[in-house]
Amino acid sequence: MSAVHTERVGRRPSFFEAFILTGIAATLILTAVVVFEQDVHIPLVLSAAAAVFWSLFVLKERWAVIEEGILNSIMTAMQAILILYTVGTLIGVWVTSGVVPTMIYYGLDMLSPSMFLIATLVICSVVSLATGSSWGTSGTVGIALMGIGAGLGIPAPVSAGFVVSGAYFGDKMSPLSDTTNLAPAVAGTDIFQHIRAMCWTTGPTYVIVLLIAGIMGIRYAAGVLDTEKITAIQTLMSSEFTVSVWGFIPPLLVISLAASKKPALPSVFAGVVAGCVLAAVHGVGYGTVMSAMQNGYTPALSGEIAALGEALEGSADLGAIGALMAEAGVTGVTPESALQASGVLVELLEAGGLQSMNWTVSLIICALTFGGVLDSVGYLEVLLDTLLSGVRSVGGLTASVIGSCFVTNLLTGDQYISLVLPGRMFKERFEKAGLHPRMLSRSLEDSGTLTSVLIPWNTCGAYHWNTLGVHPFEYAPYAFLNWLNPLIAIVLTYTGVGVAWRRQDSDGFVIARTKPAGI
Repeated sequence: MSAVHTERVGRRPSFFEAFILTGIAATLILTAVVVFEQDVHIPLVLSAAAAVFWSLFVLKERWAVIEEGILNSIMTAMQAILILYTVGTLIGVWVTSGVVPTMIYYGLDMLSPSMFLIATLVICSVVSLATGSSWGTSGTVGIALMGIGAGLGIPAPVSAGFVVSGAYFGDKMSPLSDTTNLAPAVAGTDIFQHIRAMCWTTGPTYVIVLLIAGIMGIRYAAGVLDTEKITAIQTLMSSEFTVSVWGFIPPLLVISLAASKKPALPSVFAGVVAGCVLAAVHGVGYGTVMSAMQNGYTPALSGEIAALGEALEGSADLGAIGALMAEAGVTGVTPESALQASGVLVELLEAGGLQSMNWTVSLIICALTFGGVLDSVGYLEVLLDTLLSGVRSVGGLTASVIGSCFVTNLLTGDQYISLVLPGRMFKERFEKAGLHPRMLSRSLEDSGTLTSVLIPWNTCGAYHWNTLGVHPFEYAPYAFLNWLNPLIAIVLTYTGVGVAWRRQDSDGFVIARTKPAGI
């Protein structure tokens, strides 16, 4: 199942041994995440150590086999890691140059009482597509939209469900997202093939969710929109950044390069260069741009207002904030509104930078290390043979991947593991079936990325529970994209819609729309 070349000498693990080791890993991870509220990195390392110990001393496997398996596993994600670091610099420079603020500014103009749920879905989709972060979207614009929804009399679980749907649409489809880069790396395809494949399942799902948002939104049409909060956010943003239609050029450039099937890494870096040029045009200094690319953007005016607000500690005397606004030429909003808006903007715009990706990259390496041990010694092979013993169709294979990703999210409590482990498990089976690897990467994201936020003890579910103040079980029924997408993916695959096969030609494996002869 892997690219290990050192000959294995140990015995094949039994299903019971493989099951026990994955159970130990799930216990370690869940205990760390749910009980002690710790990151998942060290539990993954301990799980890998347990698997190594059993392999060396019980199965009598050689360390060379295990080590080579680990290194081969990590190498599968090297392209994704390079892209992630480039994306970190991209986000930093796009915030600094005004690209991200421009997209948010014009997105907020879409809000109206009768269209609130549609606007919430679209705004969160736009922000998460621009930043590649569902967490950042939900923790910033999502919180603002939750407050606006409350003012309109919309139940919090409903607002939260559409925030989550929009945030995870972008997380799933954006070339800037870590999961969008990780899934194709594990499956063995490139990111743009992966995104095009997801359009078959996510596109129809998104249209359905838009229709649901429109129908549900009719009952809230009589609400009164809190325009003061929106105006304050837009005013502060336009005071701190240059907001103009020129800010759409860098993302359009990246999208056009993706549509023309250019390689992912140069395409993303072209977005970095375009952002730097725009920053220079807007008069942003070279040192400021370099700092943003390395460490992310540090909010200026909004940061100063937020800092003053913390110093006031709830005092009614907002004169200092008013003076700061007057000095910056900010008019049309009250100091109190500016203070509320500044907190949102700081959370949203203090982002990006190459260094911001280290947490994700280290987690990917830890997960791939664990997956490499399980793969190289044969644990995944044993589990896979048992799980797929009765699968006889492409639809069944896809359903098995989607189910495995959900169970992995359920047991391990981490989104990345739900992509890595099933991806490693099913990669060879998809190859033997003659399916293009983008079918595997698509299925991984259709379930692994989207269902993670529906589980309270998963890192994604726990984050959104704390951030939005709504239990995942309460907003899950309204997070239509997250649970409809996996179901639609299974149905479409069973009917043969959007299935991509592998066909050999002079340049290697390419997509065939119908099953090639001999497979």
